[in-house]
Amino acid sequence: MLKCEQICFNYGTTAVITDVSFELPRGEFAALLGENGAGKSTLARLCSGLLRPSSGKVTAAGRDTRAVKPSLLARQVGYLFQNPDRQLCQNTVREEILFGLDYALASYAPGSGLSKGELENEKKRRCDEMLDLFGLDGNRAPFGLSRGERQQCALASVLARRPQILILDEPTTGLDYRECVTIMDIISRLHREGATILMITHDMEVAADFACRALILSGGRLIGDGKVKDVMKDRELLSRASLLPSQICSLALTLGPGFEDVFSVEDMVRAAEVRS
Repeated sequence: MLKCEQICFNYGTTAVITDVSFELPRGEFAALLGENGAGKSTLARLCSGLLRPSSGKVTAAGRDTRAVKPSLLARQVGYLFQNPDRQLCQNTVREEILFGLDYALASYAPGSGLSKGELENEKKRRCDEMLDLFGLDGNRAPFGLSRGERQQCALASVLARRPQILILDEPTTGLDYRECVTIMDIISRLHREGATILMITHDMEVAADFACRALILSGGRLIGDGKVKDVMKDRELLSRASLLPSQICSLALTLGPGFEDVFSVEDMVRAAEVRS
């Protein structure tokens, strides 16, 4: 579904991504982790087709990103910017969601058997679905919303297009606990429904709770790739990328024997009861 083959990317003479290869099959949920400046956002933009590799190949939803316009690729690959203000551009929340749908469904009508009126009804239905899902007021101005609400509005506009691949750049940055839970619950549901997800995050708790796989980037190179549970217990690997394990995993590592399989609060309670 998403495949990078020995990709490199340079800004001028500065190498930002060097010889990165990995593949996410359909339905995978991977967290992209690494220190600040590791190249995570650049790699995400390469995977979404917003940037093209200096060398190597990126294949997303069966398409070589070098051979297709980003606007066309966006019908299968949804991308959420870290800063929603770079993504929002309409006067109301409803118009923001419909804006993406206009382009996503532009080629849907020919051969689909849908009339123009039916297509407009489909757009309205999807828009209303997103407004209900996120609890947003469609008549409000996006830039009059809180930071968390703007992030939800941006994500709603992406999800309305129903992309096969979802690339998220720090989706929970700047959100309070309630907003974080809302967004991650929705993303988790999409994963259960079969979406392929690549999520950049600095929040190791979010990575441990929701992702199945972790990719570790450091200095533009992929230095680790494995199950989240294995990566969270690999202190040497994490330290190479200036990362710390999630709090529960860190405590489990400190407690030692008997706590090897602890990755959640529930696991910790069970292990503590056995030890006592």
